[in-house]
Amino acid sequence: MLRIAFASTDRAHVDLHFGGAESLVIFDVAPGRADLVGVAEFVKAEQVGTDGRAGLAGTTQDKVIPKLDFVQGCAAVYAASIGANSIKRLMSMGVQPVIVDAGHDILDLLNEVSLAMVYGGLPWVDRAKASAEKEEATSKARIDDDSRRLVASVDELE
Repeated sequence: MLRIAFASTDRAHVDLHFGGAESLVIFDVAPGRADLVGVAEFVKAEQVGTDGRAGLAGTTQDKVIPKLDFVQGCAAVYAASIGANSIKRLMSMGVQPVIVDAGHDILDLLNEVSLAMVYGGLPWVDRAKASAEKEEATSKARIDDDSRRLVASVDELE
């Protein structure tokens, strides 16, 4: 499963700039399935006087920080545009920034990711899948001696 974020006003189309996004939606994507798992709305950055704007990078009013916090753990973020500074910050978190045409249908993008999880074709999906599998193997290796395997299916009872 991969967690993917989209900069969207209507939860159906990618139509916002990442840094200025007033809303982001997150889906968990597995082959053949996507589940909406989160929606966040953000305060719009506002002009301050004639010389500046609230939400400048690196300040306490940095408009991108709440968005970065929200997409933590995502494999990718799709947006209509993403500034160079946000691209660097996303990549340092291990989140792939993906820029698509404004108005791109989220369902089409989810299907593209789902198919890439099965057949490949999107390098960032291959990397994210490998990373998720490695993380899963590491967490399984940490299982405690007190851990017990439980029945996961009625078929196992026979």
